[in-house]
Amino acid sequence: MSAVACRVAAGQADLDACFAVRKEVFVAEQGVPEDLEYDEYDGVAVHVLAVRADEGAPVGTGRLLTGAAAAVKNGDADPGVGALGRLAVLRSARGLGVGARLVAAIEDAARERGLHAVDLHAQTHALGFYERLGYEAYGAEFLDAGIPHLAMRKALR
Repeated sequence: MSAVACRVAAGQADLDACFAVRKEVFVAEQGVPEDLEYDEYDGVAVHVLAVRADEGAPVGTGRLLTGAAAAVKNGDADPGVGALGRLAVLRSARGLGVGARLVAAIEDAARERGLHAVDLHAQTHALGFYERLGYEAYGAEFLDAGIPHLAMRKALR
């Protein structure tokens, strides 16, 4: 695969690309119902898009929630903690570092907004991925869309 560039989504075409990646990964592959995949937070989130640098084809996405939306998702009233979510990489781009680059771009967006930490709800099969990126699990396992998850947090420097 060619190099991948990550950027904050700008405009409807980028948002449509983010949603298309999520539909392929979460709805088509994992069986998450569309009405659960797309939510009221999509309108206030900072969406990040990963594209093939040479052709611009989307290969991954993720989002960052801040403020009140992050507080609700995290169950934490600390306004300095963002919520990373909806991280998805197309099957053809997995294992190539795209997910780690997306997480780094989302963390950069969080720092730019003055946040000191990022929380996320990781599917349990992805715990090792997030641990390698500095996230620590806390709390009890829970189901989200029928899939086991754990809450995780990383302090930003």
